This record gives sequence, structure tokens and C-alpha cells, in this order.
Amino acid sequence: MTLNATIARVTDRIRARSEGPRGEYLARMRAAAQQGPARAHLACGNQAHAYAAMGTDKAALAEARLPNIGIVTAYNDMLSAHQPYEDYPRLIREAARRAGATAQVAGGVPAMCDGVTQGQAGMELSLFSRDVIALAAGVSLSHNTFDAAVFLGVCDKIVPGLIIAAATFSHLPAVFVPAGPMTSGLPNDEKGKIRQKFATGEVGREALMAAEMASYHGPGTCTFYGTANTNQMLMEFMGLHLPGSSFVNPGTPLREALTLAAVERAAQITAQGNDFRPVGEVLDERAFVNGLVGLMATGGSTNLVLHLPAMARAAGVILDLEDFADISDVVPLMAKVYPNGLADVNHFHAAGGLGYMIGQLLDAGLLHPDAKTIAGDDMRHYRQEPKLRDGKLVWEDGAADTLNDRILRPASAPFAATGGLKQLTGNLGRGVIKVSAVAADRHVIEAPARIFHDQEDVKRAFKAGEFTSDVVVVVRFQGPRANGMPELHSLTPTLSVLQDRGLRVALVTDGRMSGASGKVPAAIHVSPEAAMGGPLARLRDGDLVRLDADAGTLTVLAEDFDSRDPVRADLSANAHGTGRELFEAFRRNVGNATEGAAVVV
Repeated sequence: MTLNATIARVTDRIRARSEGPRGEYLARMRAAAQQGPARAHLACGNQAHAYAAMGTDKAALAEARLPNIGIVTAYNDMLSAHQPYEDYPRLIREAARRAGATAQVAGGVPAMCDGVTQGQAGMELSLFSRDVIALAAGVSLSHNTFDAAVFLGVCDKIVPGLIIAAATFSHLPAVFVPAGPMTSGLPNDEKGKIRQKFATGEVGREALMAAEMASYHGPGTCTFYGTANTNQMLMEFMGLHLPGSSFVNPGTPLREALTLAAVERAAQITAQGNDFRPVGEVLDERAFVNGLVGLMATGGSTNLVLHLPAMARAAGVILDLEDFADISDVVPLMAKVYPNGLADVNHFHAAGGLGYMIGQLLDAGLLHPDAKTIAGDDMRHYRQEPKLRDGKLVWEDGAADTLNDRILRPASAPFAATGGLKQLTGNLGRGVIKVSAVAADRHVIEAPARIFHDQEDVKRAFKAGEFTSDVVVVVRFQGPRANGMPELHSLTPTLSVLQDRGLRVALVTDGRMSGASGKVPAAIHVSPEAAMGGPLARLRDGDLVRLDADAGTLTVLAEDFDSRDPVRADLSANAHGTGRELFEAFRRNVGNATEGAAVVV
């Protein structure tokens, strides 16, 4: 199938835009690779320190003839998604020995949970934790004793941070090993209904707690299609997972077999073998375009609009919001997974999952078929799904037809003709909106603005009965420079109730919404942010704001708007407590949201 003209054009545009930084990046990668196995260049004392605790592996490490795999782990047992990683290092070391290699835990990285910190002060550290993870992973690999790296991470900032680090160590092969989603619990839509009833006072905290505990109930990733599961999809579309491994539940024989196979593959693709695959070659413009296609086809999290530009920049690839918008315009929405539908990721996987979707997109000419991956030199491997046959892991052809067309549809008969992500521009700045779960009659909202500087003030106004007519709720000074750009997901129940009451409601913010947000139109990541004197800082209560997702515009209809002085907010309350004082340097030096809101790249 011929590559779609828009996909080809966007890829060429990215390639041209990235020519300088990508060329310099590849030159550094090749120079590092030409130095050969890193351990051979270390002094005897350096090596003795590195191998002192390695027991029976000492001799193999000292000889430096077998590949040594560095394990970077985000394990902790507070996050359900990362708890399964507890025993992975032992499994990886054993698998490495069987594959004629060695493995060491190079280091750990922090992994915070946005589900725990939603609406709390700790959420103001969440986005910056991505950069901390990149730095911590960089420190882990800086011992320079590794021939490949295996990365253990799943959730919101963890995978993007690990990708930034992996791309920085471009000469090393990198294999990402998922842990899988938890089994299905209380359906997400039922949980959502309880949240809305709690917001209106119809049920108490006891009922809310029972619903939440029944939904988030065991080891594994949360089952809705938020940022964590979007990350897992991306790793498959970008060729850094083994095919079909993203959504296999923890604690199953297939999950363990895939983990062992990932280690074996990491050993096979080092420079000491015949199939060298440095991650810097995998992470090219084709990989990122394929990731963008996956994001649109699945209706993935808007958080990746922040993360992908930062991830790409680490590999010398420059993405822009126009790339997201143009790809969204030609990629069909093929999946309906909560919050875009009622199904969870387990149902999606059972319906045919990523293998079916990738096959459909390849046949439609919407993916680069020749993208380099850890599995091979093209994407055909990712049409397959793993199976255990007589205890042996094999890959077989995936589903040729959807097994549930209420969840997963072919590219020729999708749920929507486009991916549902729109770029917004206008006199209020640049931002994005995800409309895949927004009703068509709410794609355009024009209403008076109500200005807030704190999401808690929105909730207080709601409880006081102050929202009685159509409104554009503006929550400003929520950008990365102001307070670290926390997710405002805790506003979703409140705004949903207003919409269900018949009001025409929209949110406009320089902050973020969660990958779990959906039916209320929200213009997010508006840049330049208010703390930098951006246009949002000139808005006033009562200004008529128009959000037009169909036209891709975000405007205020006020004749004197350009002549107003921007408001300055007192942000001192965001500078201290819950570790926030440690991140002052991050807030001071962070880049624009349109470029990934990053500090380290």
C-alpha cells in the first residue's frame, strides 16, 4: 500500500525541520558506537567496583566478551502499575545467562502516581518528574558498563522520561518491558457516575471509596485508556516493545514468557552480535510519526502532546503542534475505550487490540511500514500476537477482523473519520483540544468567561451555586512556569455535572487535563502561559470567549483586549511544601508547553 500523502508530507516536513539537530545526534551516536564495548575501556579498579556484588557473573563481566544488559527500573509497590516489576530483575538476570549475557540493575527511577496526587499539591511535581526520571536514568547508565538497556516503566511521566534517557544513550539498544494492565474491575463508566453523584452530594464518601477501590483493585496498570496505557500503545507503535506485549495481564505465564523473550532480544541486538540496533536509529522521524498515528487512531491521552515533542527532541527530531493536527485530520478513530467509550483496555485487547489496529493502518497506508524496530526492519511483526504453544512462546497472525465492532473497528469503517485532536490558535494563544469524546453539538462553545487562578476555587463556586448559565471556565496560572502544570482532572466531575444540567460549558487553561478526561470541551496547554504574560493573563470575567474546535480557533471577542495589561498572580503558595521548593530551578527554566514543557531537552 502506498504511504498516505499527508503522512508522507508531514514526515518530510519533520525530517527537513530536524535536519541539523538530527544530523548532529546521529554523528554522536556513531562516534560512541565505534568505541566498542564500554567495559573494555574502564580501568581495572572501575570494573572491580562494578562487578563486586555479581557473584557467579563476575568472570563473564571481567572478560567483557558477553553483552551486559543494564536494567533501569521504576519499581515501587505503591503504584499498582509498577508493583509487578518487583521480581523482574531476578528473571532478567536468569534469562540473560541463558541467552549468553549478563544483566545488572543499573539504577532505579522515581515513579509517582497522578491518581494519588490528583487535586493535591504533589501534582505540581508530576510533570517535572519526567525530567527527574530522565536524569536518574542517565545517572544509572553513566557507569558505562552496559551493551544494552532494558527499561521497566509504564505510567504517565515514567515512559517519556525513560525514552529521553534512552535516546541520550543513543548507541545502546533499548528494549522497553511492560508489566500489563490489572484485570477488569468495576466498569469505568459506573465509577464515573459515582464520582458525579459525590460531586452533587447524592452519595457520601463511603460509597465513593467503595467504587474507587472496586475499580483500582490489584496489580497492573489502571484499565481506562489514560496516559499510562497510551504510553504502552506508543511503545508498540514505535517499535520498542516486543509485538503484542503491551496489554497482557501481570502474573500470567504469557506475561513472564514475554519478559524473558525481551531480555533475549536485548542480548541479540547489541554491537557484539550480528543484528546491532542502537535505539538512536529506531527513534527516527518515522517512529515518531507512527506514534502520532497510533495516538490519533486510539484516541489517546492529550498528555502525549506534551511528552512526544520532548521525547523526540532528545533524539534530534523536532515536532510541532501542526504535525499532530495534520495527522489527526487523516487518521480515523478506530477504538472506543473509556473515556471515549465503555470498554477498558482488556476488552480492547480481546477485540483484536494493537495487532489488528496496526495491520489495518498498514493496509491503509497510514503507517511507515519500513520503520526500524527492535523486532526487525519493518512493522509487519507488529501485526502478530504472542501465544504460548506447548509452553513455548510463538508469534502468530493477529485477528484479521475485529472481534467486537463496538470497541474496535476497521480503518475503512471507523468510529470517526479523524483522530479527534485539534490544534487551536487565536488571540488567546496556541493550544489543543481532544474532541473524540465530545458531542458534535459542543465542538463550538461561545460564552462569557469566568476567571479562576485555582481549581479549588472552581469547585467552591460550583458548590455555592454560582454557575447558572453558559460559561467558559478559565483556569489560568496553571502552566509549567507558574506551578509545574498540574493536571486539572479533578474538575471533570464538576464540569460534567454542569454540562449534564444543560449548560454549554467549556474549560480553557494553560494547564493540563488527564488522559481520562473526555466529554467536556477543554482547550488545554494554552501557550504562552499566563505566568509569562501570555494572552490568558489579559482576560477578565465576562469577556466573551469562543472555542471553535471545528475551525481550530480560540478567541476572545473584546475590542480592547490587546491594549490591556496582563494580570500578575501571587504564586508564592505554590513554591513551598510537598517538595515544591526543590523544583524552583525547574519552574524558572522550563520551556513552553508547545515544545514539550521540558527542562533537560
